[in-house]
Amino acid sequence: MKSDVEVAASAGATHEVVLRLYEKRKEIYPRARIGDSLGWFQKWRWALIWLTQLVFYGLPWLVWNDRQAVLFDLGARKFYIFGLVLWPQDVIYLTAILIISALSLFLFTAVAGRLWCGYACPQTVYTEIFMWIERQIEGDRAKRMALDRAPWTTGKVARKVGKHAAWIALALWTGFTFVGFFTPIRELGTAVATLSTGPWESFWILFYGFATYGNAGWMREQVCKYMCPYARFQSAMFDKDTLIVTYDTERGEPRGAGSKSKDRKGLGLGDCVDCGLCVQVCPTGIDIRNGLQYECIGCAACIDACDHVMDRTAQPRGLIRYSTTNALSEHLNKGQMWRHVARPRVLVYATILGAIVVGTLTALALRVPLKVDVIRDRGALAREVEDGRVENVYRLQVMNTTEARQRYEVSAGGLPGLRVASERQFELEPASTRTVVLRLQADAGVPPGAQRVDIEVRSTNEARLHVREKTTFLGLRR
Repeated sequence: MKSDVEVAASAGATHEVVLRLYEKRKEIYPRARIGDSLGWFQKWRWALIWLTQLVFYGLPWLVWNDRQAVLFDLGARKFYIFGLVLWPQDVIYLTAILIISALSLFLFTAVAGRLWCGYACPQTVYTEIFMWIERQIEGDRAKRMALDRAPWTTGKVARKVGKHAAWIALALWTGFTFVGFFTPIRELGTAVATLSTGPWESFWILFYGFATYGNAGWMREQVCKYMCPYARFQSAMFDKDTLIVTYDTERGEPRGAGSKSKDRKGLGLGDCVDCGLCVQVCPTGIDIRNGLQYECIGCAACIDACDHVMDRTAQPRGLIRYSTTNALSEHLNKGQMWRHVARPRVLVYATILGAIVVGTLTALALRVPLKVDVIRDRGALAREVEDGRVENVYRLQVMNTTEARQRYEVSAGGLPGLRVASERQFELEPASTRTVVLRLQADAGVPPGAQRVDIEVRSTNEARLHVREKTTFLGLRR
């Protein structure tokens, strides 16, 4: 049953590619590299892989103030991020982070397409790592293809079992590390070693490990092509001035085999020698010479491969390169192209993103790690005490979000003769909350009805830790 017909231009001709529903997945065997070393873009890609994985696997093991440096303790409803302790009341910062992430995606996509997909997306990163393990055990492209075609032997079984064992081990370690961001990882390690993990910890280790193993080991490019929604709506975020991986059709066509010893122009050939290496290195198996396709993740492996071939044939680099639709059609130089890239749409994204980042960082820097909620005691709104004074009772919900023991002092003002009749000082443990009963008394001449008063809670350890809250004081009607 026909599903879709894709019309693509190749070598100056138009041909139809018929895609069928339920078609069996064709195995893709991407080459690791062309030549003796990685190309420029692939070096950057592996640098980011190393960086992201050092952060992911290393962060849970860092210690800060005698605790795990980064820990999202859902049970205690506290997020520890180095010296910062965030509580449910700080959800505004999480909202800001999500907005920053969304705007960053819009900005990067408007500037250079699927940079996130090609260089930092977990699916891409782990697929690359799993393929590296596969290459170490089964060999590079040609050897893997030959091994899959060969009959099952003891050697083939050993290689396949070894590969999958390594994949499963890495996947389980990844699941363990993921859970280690939510459960102290050293305690989790002890629990795993003694087979005493809780049901939720066991579930998430196995589930995240299984997802990593399935996505990176088996489905690979299928996740990017069919499961990831970004591949489908990216075209709405592109325009003709977006940098994308492009093939210079005008320069490359017509294709034909040849070498630097031949006069290609005299033979009526373009610069493309039709070696097919750009297809062989592509992790999603597309031919970039057919134009931009939604399967392209922008990893630029084809650029490195093509540049290597251009060097070998003594032709200028850039037959496949990062460029824009307008730059190709209007023959813009690099300076003109980049001026088009820095267009109003990009500047608006960048300005809004910068403002939100600065605002969020400023709010975090000015954040006072002390929170106080004043709650009136509904059981006794106002009462008369000795000497005819009027008393109101409150409950203070005090939250110490620092990681040091604090001693606080309570004071009140706003009415003549207003004083604190209960205990004025109290202590609070690090990263904890406490309910404190507060009794305020005012002179007998306080007017009836609600009067505005201020309650201040100040740390005696750190002068900068103080909070002033407004509330009402009820006078008696006589």
